[in-house]
Amino acid sequence: MSIAVCPGSFDPITLGHLDLIRRARSMFDQVVVGVARNSTKRALLDPEERVALAREALVEVGLDAGVRVEQVPGLLVDFCRGVGAQAIVKGLRGGADFDAELPMALMNRHVGGIETVFVIGDPALAHIASSLVRDVARFGGPIDDLVPTGAREAVRAAVRRQGNDAGGERG
Repeated sequence: MSIAVCPGSFDPITLGHLDLIRRARSMFDQVVVGVARNSTKRALLDPEERVALAREALVEVGLDAGVRVEQVPGLLVDFCRGVGAQAIVKGLRGGADFDAELPMALMNRHVGGIETVFVIGDPALAHIASSLVRDVARFGGPIDDLVPTGAREAVRAAVRRQGNDAGGERG
């Protein structure tokens, strides 16, 4: 059985993430969505909430067969080894993504012997990034067409909790 890991912070999960997971599932028998902490970013949602939202989103879009969501506790290569993955699948929206992902792919191969498969993102979704979703939400902008249903209110609630709500949802 071929297994791939789609890692990310998923803070929050977006429609672009779901497209990548769907396409990874078409290439591998099983896909493990690995929800990781990114030490260089300040998270909006806690890891357990991100895992729950990802699971809910997969059911919402009918991707729950052959896909599971788990939290990545440490090094990605150790996680991949633990789930029996043969590959890491990462999405690329443009050249900047490739520039950021290439060193990580090379390090994962060096440290853990695992290959990374790059999938070109759907151009219709290329503008969607979790960081941009968080920024739009913090300033009260519309996010409904950027994230799955369950993530919408979770993001808005987290923004309110952080006291960063800039006037509520517009549009």
